Amino acid sequence: MRSDDVRSLLQTAVPTAVAGAVAAVISALVVGGKGAVGAIVATVVVILFMGIGFVVLQRTAKSLPHLFQAMGLMLYATQILLLFVFLAVFKNTTLFNPRAFAITLVATTLVWIGAQTRAHMKAKILYVEPDSSKTEKPENPGSKS
Repeated sequence: MRSDDVRSLLQTAVPTAVAGAVAAVISALVVGGKGAVGAIVATVVVILFMGIGFVVLQRTAKSLPHLFQAMGLMLYATQILLLFVFLAVFKNTTLFNPRAFAITLVATTLVWIGAQTRAHMKAKILYVEPDSSKTEKPENPGSKS
């Protein structure tokens, strides 16, 4: 993984973890210990799902750039389906508070998306990679007079 990819990942994961910690404290104050556990589980789920998705997309962009957009759409659909499976499995759990889990899940997902957008906008990404081996000017393809 390139250093700018790691930087982007850190710029998205750290604010998400901070938002999850804040949500855990608020959930602990409002609901109690099970609320804090629900918030922590939701934060871990978001960081895992979105982090794995980020790594997969970066590898796809490097190896198969023509499939990048389709892979991104498929990846996000898969993440949502996996999240529904996770919710179905833990629907009637007594391990954590489901409401604290759900609210934290939505909040940390929004923080992740916002932080990822900010990181992408701040990144210095070349649109065209300069070719240092070519030093001559391109020929004019227009009509010759």
